[in-house]
Amino acid sequence: MRLTILGGGGFRVPLVYGALLGDHAEGRVSHVTLYDEDSGRLGAMARVLADQAAASGAVDAPAVTATTDLDEALRGADFVFSAIRVGGLEGRAADERIALAEGVLGQETVGAGGIAYGLRTVPVAREIARRVARIAPDAWVINFTNPAGVVTEAMAEELGDRVIGICDSPVGLGRRIARLLGARPEEAWIDYVGLNHLGWVRGLRIGGRDELPRLLADTRALESFEEGRLFGAEWLRSLGAIPNEYLHYYYFNRDTVRAYQEVKQTRGAFLRDQQRGFYAEAGRPDLAAGAALSAWDRTRAEREATYMAENREVAGVGERDESDLESGGYEKVALALMRAVARDERATLILNVRNRGTLAALDAEAVIEVPCLVDANGAHPVAVDPLPLHAVGLVTSVKAVEREVLEAAASGSRASAVKAFALHPLVDSVGVARRLMDGYAAEHRGLGYLR
Repeated sequence: MRLTILGGGGFRVPLVYGALLGDHAEGRVSHVTLYDEDSGRLGAMARVLADQAAASGAVDAPAVTATTDLDEALRGADFVFSAIRVGGLEGRAADERIALAEGVLGQETVGAGGIAYGLRTVPVAREIARRVARIAPDAWVINFTNPAGVVTEAMAEELGDRVIGICDSPVGLGRRIARLLGARPEEAWIDYVGLNHLGWVRGLRIGGRDELPRLLADTRALESFEEGRLFGAEWLRSLGAIPNEYLHYYYFNRDTVRAYQEVKQTRGAFLRDQQRGFYAEAGRPDLAAGAALSAWDRTRAEREATYMAENREVAGVGERDESDLESGGYEKVALALMRAVARDERATLILNVRNRGTLAALDAEAVIEVPCLVDANGAHPVAVDPLPLHAVGLVTSVKAVEREVLEAAASGSRASAVKAFALHPLVDSVGVARRLMDGYAAEHRGLGYLR
């Protein structure tokens, strides 16, 4: 099989390649094409992957080629993994800075920052989807590009059910809960439902029995893992569920905005500077064998340790535990998804797919994040119980915002873009929404299409 990675110079590409190195089954990925507009980043990442292959000792490591030509990258692809960042980390840092200046959240997928990122990304994602449909019509697209829900929905307009969104947050959350309850994660059924970065674990069944109530009753166990410490045992028991970590931005919004305003450097600015250093080091022509991979490992460890540091400060929980540093596993989800489709190895995975009546509060085309049964015909959402009213309110509000982003990107309507900002639960004023739009339009050339 041939896999094309869009955003092939991106920092997390070695996670995907590492997963492929561990797959020795018949019908595995034999060739990986890296596509990126930045040839320097492509070169650095190709060196990291070469070091990975050498360190693994694999004699059948997937071949790697790199290109800055999108059409060339797509030809012959069986799977296309999309992980692009329109505007780069400089754009993310600007998204955060402009939002925080208005006293609202600028996180890259939640609130004003997520809307700005979506407005830049959706037109590009739609064009990629059109190119895939024309050049590789039989390919399956696995989307990890953020904001993943709205980008997957935009690509589905062209590709239908042949685009599937993935995220590592629900995977990591389910794994932590299962282990706390003494179960192997692969043996547990996780009742998870919502939108990307806006979902809840409402049950975890082991041997047909829901064990989540046992966890909710145990304060010590609840506060022994990442989400339990972030939200606190009392609030989790009030909800009767374990929220995705990104809901901390909603439930503790004022506290989080204050913490972000007080830090020396936002997350986007930190990653921008950190990765600038990594790519400069990994791209040096005199680098010894293995040095690029060592630089990547070191940079990744620092990146993981500082993830959501401001949220942990708000919750008063300090440094991340060793158990929380493990990758959420999006690369493993991607590999399991490819296996299930290509080999008809049926799997159950939490994915971003079209609703198709799964959640009554949303229409059929709305992309949601739920457990799916996956086979050679794609991903099929599993029926779930209705959401409680508080969750319905958040999900429908945020989906309405996503739809305004899609409309603005399709029509070029600045009014729709302002409406997206104004309707978001974390933006509290139409006046703020208008100033946000002005600020982002002045900062990002990629928003020049809005009139």
